[in-house]
Amino acid sequence: MKRKTILASSFLCLMLFGSKVHAQPISYTVVPGDSMWKIAVKYEIGISEIISANPQISNPDLIYPGQKITVPNIQDVKTAENRVITLVNAERAKAGLSPLKANWQLSRVARYKSQDMIDKGYFSHTSPTYGSPFTMIQSFGLNFSAAGENIAMGQQTPEQVMAAWMNSPGHRSNILSPAYSEIGVGLAKSPSGVCYWTQMFIKPY
Repeated sequence: MKRKTILASSFLCLMLFGSKVHAQPISYTVVPGDSMWKIAVKYEIGISEIISANPQISNPDLIYPGQKITVPNIQDVKTAENRVITLVNAERAKAGLSPLKANWQLSRVARYKSQDMIDKGYFSHTSPTYGSPFTMIQSFGLNFSAAGENIAMGQQTPEQVMAAWMNSPGHRSNILSPAYSEIGVGLAKSPSGVCYWTQMFIKPY
């Protein structure tokens, strides 16, 4: 009985610690030639996220050398997302398929989708905020000739969510489709620690 109590407590701790998504923000010092876009690309994060973290900057187009800018640190989230991408490409290799290229901008879109499902309380490919996955991807400035999406919720690790997707024919077919060449993965966690996962696949023009 004591053993069961310890195991249950350990699981609860994992859930509580797992709900902390963001690490300590990064303090970046602007260098000559920098722009918000260059900083965004350097850290693979959206310009809007950097602007939101720096309310003291009245004009994002005017930054100067020596200025301190706060960059949100989501490395722990990216680590889990990139692990999913690694697992996807391992499955594709087994099937004799080419690996998918990781697209950080597409991962950002997928992350927004996962967060939107939490914020709006739904679980569907169609978002009340962004519409269909195809409309959403295009609205973030990414063009494609083919696109697809997988979503999941509740799985705590990349391995668990990949196992769930690979055991579902529809999701598996997206993962193993030769029609796509790039992938983005987005993870978001609810206040209670429930993981929401989104995979987005595209073939750019």
